[in-house]
Amino acid sequence: MSTTAFQNRGLTHTQLQRTIGYIHTHLDRELSLEQIAAVINISPTYFASLFKCTTRISPHQYVIRQRVKRARVMLSKTDLTIADIALQVGFSSQSHLTQQFKRITGITPNQVRSSEPEFDKAV
Repeated sequence: MSTTAFQNRGLTHTQLQRTIGYIHTHLDRELSLEQIAAVINISPTYFASLFKCTTRISPHQYVIRQRVKRARVMLSKTDLTIADIALQVGFSSQSHLTQQFKRITGITPNQVRSSEPEFDKAV
């Protein structure tokens, strides 16, 4: 298989690692498709296509999932308010975090917080 054929199927390992590294480093900021694609010097549309081919989710959904993942860790390990956590992981508001958190995990950030002490006591 030629290199060109391989590249048309998805991002190379190096491109994917650079992209993911950039996303994780800048998760707390607004991330545009243009900014992320610029990391590996390809057009935003082509990047989105290659990223989805490689990861099976869109760049936007990947960013949202990573923000929710980081928020879940912060809910468990910090006493920050949910609104503060939302801003620190890159959501525009607590409401947006709650909406995406529930869509992805099936529970709300408040439910994570309220279940933590019970879990700690049981362990």
